[in-house]
Amino acid sequence: MTDRQIAVPTEDLALWAAMRRHTQARIGLGRAGTALPTRHRLELQTAHAAARDAVHSPFAPDEVAAGLTGMPTVRVRSAAGDRLTYLQRPDLGRRLHPTDRAHLPAGDWDVVFVVADGLSSRAVHEHAAAMVRETAARLSGWSIAPVVLAEQARVALGDDIADAMGAAMVVVLVGERPGMSAADSLGAYLTYRPAPGVTTDADRNCLSNIRPPLGLTYEVAAGKLAGLMGRGRELGVTGVGLKDESDHECVSDRLR
Repeated sequence: MTDRQIAVPTEDLALWAAMRRHTQARIGLGRAGTALPTRHRLELQTAHAAARDAVHSPFAPDEVAAGLTGMPTVRVRSAAGDRLTYLQRPDLGRRLHPTDRAHLPAGDWDVVFVVADGLSSRAVHEHAAAMVRETAARLSGWSIAPVVLAEQARVALGDDIADAMGAAMVVVLVGERPGMSAADSLGAYLTYRPAPGVTTDADRNCLSNIRPPLGLTYEVAAGKLAGLMGRGRELGVTGVGLKDESDHECVSDRLR
């Protein structure tokens, strides 16, 4: 019997179909000879095209600013002059453009939100403004700096921005590297007292996969982020010294 003549039992097809309803992973796709069935192959090619588009589509700061009703914004660029340079030189995406530092207002801010295009401008356009609003609404009594919209930016650019503005804490909302199951995932990186060139990834907290309805909802992500911010300010630390215990607390509350 050749591969093309092998039939998959109906009960196996039903089992895989049921499992696929609970994950975006590509499981139990079957085969046509030595290749994927045509439908799944086309779906894979579509996902690959969406990932490429997410990386290369230009950032539209006006679109993000329009969603931040009532919140002042300021725009900056990294030292990477164009998209190709940004992709080839990650180090330049972590540093402010020399002329843009002067555009940042200095003050005694508790936190600055940085919306960075990262590797998926699509994720930023779809989710960043809502995340800023949801999180800011939970920060009663905090002094919040104007939101910085950063182009050709990586996470560590937030260190430079916070240092220039005098902010004690920075939250970088950035488009995450797209995969074959998600091209619109937003990440939130929290850093207390960032120092350019000194702060490392171990000094940050990260919330990943913010993209309702398939990932974290804005309400859940903002609740976790605001909780980490409050605890981080209280302890004077973020990163490995700060843990998200919100899920643990919810379970404990239900057991009382």
